Amino acid sequence: MNAPVLLAAEVARGFIGHAIGAIAGGAQYRRSSFLLDAAGEKLFPDFLHIQERPHIKGGMASAPFDAEGVATNDRDIVSDGVLQGYILSSYSARRLGLESTGNAGGAHNLLVAGNADGLSSLLKEMNNGLLVNELIGHGVNAVTGDYSRGAVGYWVENGQIAYPVHEITIAGNLRDLYQRIVAIGNDQDLRGGIRCGSILISEMKIAGS
Repeated sequence: MNAPVLLAAEVARGFIGHAIGAIAGGAQYRRSSFLLDAAGEKLFPDFLHIQERPHIKGGMASAPFDAEGVATNDRDIVSDGVLQGYILSSYSARRLGLESTGNAGGAHNLLVAGNADGLSSLLKEMNNGLLVNELIGHGVNAVTGDYSRGAVGYWVENGQIAYPVHEITIAGNLRDLYQRIVAIGNDQDLRGGIRCGSILISEMKIAGS
């Protein structure tokens, strides 16, 4: 079936992380990214912003400089849904004819701003659909963006958790799925380098027995 899917915050950050991996300099110069040459493209809905804030006190990925000693700076990676640029080390920047963004070793504290309240509010907005609390397997093709993951969670009816589900698969293509994001909660998970709340996706393929 096709149905709405709500990714709880602890798995939502990984969903955004696939886009971050695809805009890393290494993936770009190797031509092995489903977001190849995507700078300037509208990849997400208008409300979605992704900011890099390397100097948050006590942040899990805070750093004054990257692994090559290049100073880190605040910047917007996605603004109004549009990709502003890539995540580059000095080496990958040279390969692409660009300048380092101070990201040797990865990104530093990515903030995905929410446009909704917490999980309970998103459950009501979804009404009927699947709440995913855990993802299983590594079924993500970084070149094509094809996405297929085992999932564990709950079926939701009339905005309320109805019963648990497991041994199912959720699938789609990441380029399409990013456009189908309809809401992001303010319940950010602060335990990693990507701070993102629960994500409501209007429709995904759900399969299982």
